[in-house]
Amino acid sequence: MPRTEPEAPQRLRFLPRATWWIRAVLAFAFAFGCVLLAASAGELSPPPPPSAPPPPAAVADGVDPEAVPVAPDSPRASLRQFFELCRAGDYAEAARFLDVPPKASGAELAQKLKAVLDRHLWLDPETLSPNPLGDTQDNLGGGVEQLGRIPTRTGLQPVRLVRRTTADGARWIFSRATVERVPEWYARLEDRWLRDNLPPVLLRPGPRELLLWQWLALPVLSLVGWLAGAVLSFLLRAALRRIVVKTDSTLDDVLLGATHGPLTFAGALLAIEAALPWLGLYVPAEQFLDQVLRAGLFIAVFWFALRSIDAIGGRLLNAPATRDNPAARSLVPLMGRIAKVSILIIGVIAVLSELGYPVASLIAGLGIGGVALALAAQKTVENLFGSVAIGIDRPLQVGDFVKIDAVLGTVESIGLRSTRIRTLDRTVVTIPNGKLADLQIESYTARDRMRLACVLSLVLETTPEQLRAVTEGCERALRAHPLIWPDEVIVRLIGPGVSSLDLEVMAWFQTRDFGEFRTIRHEMLISLLEAVSAGGSRLAYPTRTVHVAPRGEQRPRAEAALPS
Repeated sequence: MPRTEPEAPQRLRFLPRATWWIRAVLAFAFAFGCVLLAASAGELSPPPPPSAPPPPAAVADGVDPEAVPVAPDSPRASLRQFFELCRAGDYAEAARFLDVPPKASGAELAQKLKAVLDRHLWLDPETLSPNPLGDTQDNLGGGVEQLGRIPTRTGLQPVRLVRRTTADGARWIFSRATVERVPEWYARLEDRWLRDNLPPVLLRPGPRELLLWQWLALPVLSLVGWLAGAVLSFLLRAALRRIVVKTDSTLDDVLLGATHGPLTFAGALLAIEAALPWLGLYVPAEQFLDQVLRAGLFIAVFWFALRSIDAIGGRLLNAPATRDNPAARSLVPLMGRIAKVSILIIGVIAVLSELGYPVASLIAGLGIGGVALALAAQKTVENLFGSVAIGIDRPLQVGDFVKIDAVLGTVESIGLRSTRIRTLDRTVVTIPNGKLADLQIESYTARDRMRLACVLSLVLETTPEQLRAVTEGCERALRAHPLIWPDEVIVRLIGPGVSSLDLEVMAWFQTRDFGEFRTIRHEMLISLLEAVSAGGSRLAYPTRTVHVAPRGEQRPRAEAALPS
């Protein structure tokens, strides 16, 4: 059955009335901070693998590429100079490495060719041959080097370098066939309109191979993504709320309330991921932003875990079992803080690892520090777990009258380290919780009734008729009390003792207050003495009979009873 809420359901709101812009600014700052943090890890993380032609023969034979001298007229040197000139914006000089057709603009073709290569191939010059004649084992003939293939409507078209000798010397340049296809390849780029209309300074590459205009677009994209994430979060939580209100448990309501921020953040990341193709990113830039978005998803998951701990901890504090247990009320926040610190440490390590930072040394340091901390805080941890065991098992509570080992008194406090007991002499005994969990605890407060037990020692001269009268009188006096537990009242003869007839009396009274029981015990003992007197008997004194007879004479008949 659907449960009825004690309070009127709150109206779902897509955005707060006055603070939505504050949240937008914070979301933008957080997302952009993650991007900058990941960008600063560029020197620590290895570069992305380029889509390049097969390695030269020196690399294939296991020779270190850096140990092989690079000829100035090699494919590697030519492509390296071309990329350096393009990165500096000197496209007119970079056109020297193109076999430019007549009446064509070499600088414009160099700029477009660089854009096409970065978008589709992302070449690494270090993978090309350092020899003047290039790679002679690629079956392309002498003086020809293929860099890769560009996808088109008609299939894959090759990008090739050819060796040419000019007045300046020999160099490798892009072939005429390759240069003639550059306008067609450039026309198929997604960001062609932006490249044709933006100022040249904004088209220069920045950190992590993101163009400057792309860096400027990221904050705007983050803000738009946050708005889209807020819409997605609103719709998803509204759908989930329809399901949650039909359940009997309130835990799902608490967890649903904890998903607001993390779900909005995750929705923003998904929206940004969907919009990334519109930026026309290069391969390393695309890999970099995918890395940042994956780290953001880690943040969303751990953020939800932290908020869930707060929500569940608040629910536990309001539970009836915890509300009446001071030890549990102090234990729940501590366990919550320990869980949050653990999740935070794991989350930071996961995010830093995803962003490219080396975390192996950090994990090793945490392991060594954890061992040292465990050894130094061994007793503290033992007492902490002892308090957890006491809080779960609850063998005693504050205010209980208990007997622990040889200590008898009232429990005053149960802390995270120790438990304090006020003895009958008004002294305070402190017992560590780690030791307390291993001791035998006898709780007098847990009794549902209290027992009266004594032995009435009657004189040996008591007759059977007097004994029956005393027994019936004692039992009648006990059963007449209003708090007697009538199921079992014991008044029975145990047997003859050394100097008395022992009568066992045992009864239970339905009270938990020891002060009230002392009054009952006082009244009952007086009633038992009255029953003994009314039955014609009396309590016996401890006596011993000694027979004294002279040696060689007959044993006297008279007996003397001497007190022991």
